[in-house]
Amino acid sequence: MEDALKKLDKLTQEEARMAAAQNLKATHAVDERLKGVVDTVEAIDNKVVRVDDQVANVNERVVTVDDRVKVVDSNLMQVIAGA
Repeated sequence: MEDALKKLDKLTQEEARMAAAQNLKATHAVDERLKGVVDTVEAIDNKVVRVDDQVANVNERVVTVDDRVKVVDSNLMQVIAGA
């Protein structure tokens, strides 16, 4: 009976080690996938920053065009007033 209990204890410990190894393997796989997701998110973030910079540049150009339109409008009003 005692030998049977020792064998059962040994098998239980071995099963626990195997379960821990499987858990570690699964955790490692999840960690590797998560690193891939982080890399993808960082790449997307960098692209968003570049797009944001381009939008800011377009906004500056629009302001410049708006200022020029105001000058043309002012000149036109002076021409109309002088006519």
